[in-house]
Amino acid sequence: MTARYRVSPVDQVRGRVRVPGDKSISHRSLMLGGIASGTTEVSGFLASADCLATLEAQRQMGVQVEQLSPTQLRVHGVGARGLAAPARELDMGNAGTAIRLFMGLLAGQPFASTLTGDESLRRRPMERVAGPLRLMGAQILTQEGKPPVKILPVPTLHAVDYVLPMASAQVKSAVLLAALRAEGTTKVTEPAPTRDHTERMLEAFGVQLRREAGQVWMAGGQSLTAAPVSVPGDFSSAAFFIVAGVIAGLPGFTIENVGINPTRTGLLDILRLMGADIRVHPRNEAGTEPIADIEVRASSLKGIQVPEELVPLSIDEFPILFIAAACASGETLVTGAEELRVKESDRLAVMAEGLTRLGIVNELLPDGIRIQGGRFTGGTIDSHGDHRVAMSFSVASLRCDGDIVVEDVENVGTSFPGFVEVAQAAGLQVYPA
Repeated sequence: MTARYRVSPVDQVRGRVRVPGDKSISHRSLMLGGIASGTTEVSGFLASADCLATLEAQRQMGVQVEQLSPTQLRVHGVGARGLAAPARELDMGNAGTAIRLFMGLLAGQPFASTLTGDESLRRRPMERVAGPLRLMGAQILTQEGKPPVKILPVPTLHAVDYVLPMASAQVKSAVLLAALRAEGTTKVTEPAPTRDHTERMLEAFGVQLRREAGQVWMAGGQSLTAAPVSVPGDFSSAAFFIVAGVIAGLPGFTIENVGINPTRTGLLDILRLMGADIRVHPRNEAGTEPIADIEVRASSLKGIQVPEELVPLSIDEFPILFIAAACASGETLVTGAEELRVKESDRLAVMAEGLTRLGIVNELLPDGIRIQGGRFTGGTIDSHGDHRVAMSFSVASLRCDGDIVVEDVENVGTSFPGFVEVAQAAGLQVYPA
């Protein structure tokens, strides 16, 4: 029997909660720290299954990583050319970010490597990354476009002027990581803004790059110098409690120490368009990423047509946004979100299925969904092993007439270890079943 949650109806959340460190930044701290010269001190690290897969992969390639505590690491960099050939396949588990970024990091290495993962990851597309890397001279083999991914050694990579066909931080980051070992200056153009954690961290590690109007230029051959990394709370994890707060938060309900990088916070803009009362209190802390406490309180939400330009800035938060839409008056329409079909699950189809099972009228579209606000009934939904789907339906208990059973929740630990405990601290009645 798979792991499941039983979630009982409640009518409010309250207090102050703190979510674990940012997954995207934790991955990058290990990757860039590993190829830097010197020792990188990482605080706030997310010790989730996804990030621990990256940690283990770095160790297999000769990077010494000391885990001083669950959230504190010391990464002893081996320099730009110091990685060693791994003795076996590098298992990324469920980590889509890790496998795609490692494709870029390893594309120009003088040794062969193979990247694989769990059953879910082996269903996810890799050609969107392999394609531009091949343009740079990399030799990359996929299995009908999916993992395992085999990366063969090449004498050198060359710079590329690459225009992303879709907005994707993972593709952009993979190209930039490969460009570190390429001859010439690589230019990446994106059709819409995406998260810029890679660019910020590269600059913190001493890499010179130029950014303007959706374009990034970076010369190859640059070396990285170790720098401290302070990982803020993960906005994507905070999103579940932000939405819980706008549905049923008492005044003063606050999520503390959250990274508010403007390339990540499209959800705040969307929720405000729906009428949400959200107050951002910046924290004056040093680091490359802006941090704030986010105060949210119960609001009368209304359905909207979500502006397509906000979709790339909130792509990971759409499952929980759909819960907000189900709690709003009127209709919410999302289009331009076809990227959701190739996440840990087909998130459009899986969320539509779950909403229907819990009594919410919706229409699945090729690139989005139409949701009519209502009230959830009790029932059983299948998360299809998708951690964000599982956590999203846990929040549905704030507008529900009966218990919800969420099946197949093992992968919650890939991004949010301790979710149940944090949810209970906020007042949600979520229990393993």
